Amino acid sequence: MAPYVGREMESAVTVEHLRKTYREVVAVDDVTLGIDQNEIYGIIGPNGSGKTTTVEILQGLRQPDAGAIRVLGLDPQTQGEELRRRIGSQLQESALPDRIKVWEALDLFATAAGSHRRDWREAARQWGIYDRRNAAFANLSGGQRQRLFIALALVTDPVLVFLDEMTTGLDPAARRVAWELIRAVRDQGATILLVTHFMDEVEHLCDRVSVFQQGRILATDSPSGLVRKHRGGRTVRFSTSERDLAWLSRVPDVDSFETEGDHVLVRGTNAVLAHVAAALVARGIAPADLRVDMPTLEDVYMGLVEGHGA
Repeated sequence: MAPYVGREMESAVTVEHLRKTYREVVAVDDVTLGIDQNEIYGIIGPNGSGKTTTVEILQGLRQPDAGAIRVLGLDPQTQGEELRRRIGSQLQESALPDRIKVWEALDLFATAAGSHRRDWREAARQWGIYDRRNAAFANLSGGQRQRLFIALALVTDPVLVFLDEMTTGLDPAARRVAWELIRAVRDQGATILLVTHFMDEVEHLCDRVSVFQQGRILATDSPSGLVRKHRGGRTVRFSTSERDLAWLSRVPDVDSFETEGDHVLVRGTNAVLAHVAAALVARGIAPADLRVDMPTLEDVYMGLVEGHGA
């Protein structure tokens, strides 16, 4: 993953103490975040955690109840028209008229961009829908519609792109292609805000990610940083016929261990695998199935949201 521009540059998005309610329901509750220029920033969280509401407020599509917001140096509420000329957006609930053809939609969006327009044919080829350019929107499959919405978000050559559940409905091969194209968009200078439920997508694409729950941000860091901070533990597994394993508790970095027949699970941190392996060899034990289970971003995510009332 290419490095993103550091914080010495002006932020692409700045949000301070954002709040949005719908009658008695608090959708966004005191959210503060900053997105750097040329960064791929992810937002993850359960349904109803405030992700989409936050993104819609940033685009000026919803009115916040409180908070200070600057997007590309603009106020989305008072400078929305100017802002929308500089951003691209693929929303979760995007829709088009049933009879509009693929090429017509792309050409319409490209024309609206004025001097910033791209050739719609290029966008259609990039996203694998050029062969369907004469098809009506109603006749597209779910995956083809998703490709079209992403192409529409990018055909204006935006400097900031909002992608909400970008790869939902795409097959695994198409998802990988989409990832490469998004990286290319970032490498050309754009900033990407990505809302997703897919942890592998976050790990492959995002420089940083925020975990939302009940309208609040629980944690923000790089994907690997979240894993290090919130699930530093490791589990070493192996099999042995030895029954006296009390010495394991004295091995450096070991927190605990348990046995299940011939199988042993050792939980610890830092260099626990190296220490356990060395201790085993020193006692003449050389299990062929020695391995370590590392925590994943999904483990971290589930731990965070379940720990805060998901």
